[in-house]
Amino acid sequence: MKTSMFRNALFSLAVLLMVGCTTVPITGRRQVSLVSDQEVIQMSFQAYSDLMKQSKLSSNASQTAMVKRVGQRIQQAVESFMRQQGASAQLEGYQWEFNLIDDPKQQNAFAMAGGKTAVYTGLLPITQNEAGLAVVMGHEIAHAIAKHSNERISQQLLAEYGGATLGSLGGGASTQVINSVYGIGAQGLLLKYGRTQETEADRLGLIFMAMAGYNPETAISFWERMAANSGGQAPPEILSTHPSDATRIANIQKSLPEAKKYYNAR
Repeated sequence: MKTSMFRNALFSLAVLLMVGCTTVPITGRRQVSLVSDQEVIQMSFQAYSDLMKQSKLSSNASQTAMVKRVGQRIQQAVESFMRQQGASAQLEGYQWEFNLIDDPKQQNAFAMAGGKTAVYTGLLPITQNEAGLAVVMGHEIAHAIAKHSNERISQQLLAEYGGATLGSLGGGASTQVINSVYGIGAQGLLLKYGRTQETEADRLGLIFMAMAGYNPETAISFWERMAANSGGQAPPEILSTHPSDATRIANIQKSLPEAKKYYNAR
C-alpha cells in the first residue's frame, strides 16, 4: 500500500514538473514554474508599493534622472528583444517603474516581476557612471525577464508544500513563501537568487545593456570594483548563493562576444 502511494506521489510530481515548466529566453534553460505570471506580478506590485512607502526617495535630481534614463533605455531594449523573439506576450501586465532610494549604506539594486525597479544610492559610488549603472540595472531586469522569482517561489512550493498552489495555502503560508523568496524584512527587500540564476542574469543583462547602447565590456570593471569593495569578505563560492567574484568575471568574459553582437548592431 505504501509503495503504491509512493509511486503515485512520484508520478504526480513528475506530471506536475512536466506541465509546470517554462524556458528562459536566449539560454533555453528549462525551469519549474508552478505560479502564474500574473500572480507573481501582483505580489511584486504590492511588495514594491509597500517598500516605496517605507523608503526615502533620493532628492538628487541628476542621479534620479540617470536611474530613470538608464531604466527606460533598458526597458526599450527588453521590449525590442522580446518582440524579436515573438515573446512580447510575456511582458503583459508590466508597469515599468524606476526609482532611486536614498540609503547610502545599501549597495544594492533590484527589479521585480512586472518591471518594478529600484537602485540604492549606496551603489552609485561603485557604478561610478551611467554605463556602470547599466550593468547593474541590466542584470536586475534580466532576473525579472527570466522569471527567476517565479522559479524561486515554485521551488519553495515544491520543497515545503509538495507543489501546492499559493492560493491553496492560505494567507499566512503564502505570505511566508513570498517573504522568504523576496527576502522581505527589516533591511527592506533583497531578491534571493541562486548561482545558476545569477549567471543567467549576467548573460542576459549584458545583452540588454548592449541593446540599450551601453558597452558590455563595462561589466568587467564594474564587477572588479564590486570585488574590491567587498574586501575579500564574501564567503567561499560553495557556501554562497552567488558565484564568486572570479567565477562571475570569468563567465562574463565568455559572454562578451555574444553581447557585443547586439552592441555593434546599433
